[in-house]
Amino acid sequence: MESFSTISKIITEEQVIDKSRFIGIAVPVTSLEQVELAMQKTREDYPNARHYVYAYRLYDGLIEKSSDDGEPQGTGGRPIMDVLQHRTIWNVMIVVVRYFGGILLGTGGLSRAYGSTARLVVNDSDLTTMQMYETYTLQVPYEWYATLKYQLEQHYWKIQKEEFFEVIKLLVLIPESEGELFKHWVDDFTRRQVSYKAEGYVWR
Repeated sequence: MESFSTISKIITEEQVIDKSRFIGIAVPVTSLEQVELAMQKTREDYPNARHYVYAYRLYDGLIEKSSDDGEPQGTGGRPIMDVLQHRTIWNVMIVVVRYFGGILLGTGGLSRAYGSTARLVVNDSDLTTMQMYETYTLQVPYEWYATLKYQLEQHYWKIQKEEFFEVIKLLVLIPESEGELFKHWVDDFTRRQVSYKAEGYVWR
């Protein structure tokens, strides 16, 4: 996977369906510990609710889990998970809190209610696209600096950091799919006068 969507802040939306109040909360999470804390806070913020239905996806380990929390099987957590998967959203937990209004919705009605509440939250979220980059350190002689920097910018390759010593040290971010292209280009364009070292991968 070269990219995915995520959120950077908590988003809350709600709707009332046949007197039941459905409150959707989307929370950015990156670990199981954060998932537990988010659930704990949700229960504290919305006490005495009938159900706390949720789904989450963690990119580290590709962990996915959903819960109907007492609703008929497949009517709550699965519709929320479908929203996350459809939009390729990771590192997000969506909890839909239900305050029961006394009217039974049936399995189809419940699925629509939980799914539409999750969509409300996602549609209100400012989704950010995260992309996998390879990081490289370049050792650049001063006479190559201006030309190389211009060419990197023309290729939309990101210079993350510049350090000026006896030679100039550049930390460059390259989309994962362009790593081989970048290495060949540096060798050819600079006639191997600029050396590089792969430093690993990051999401940005």
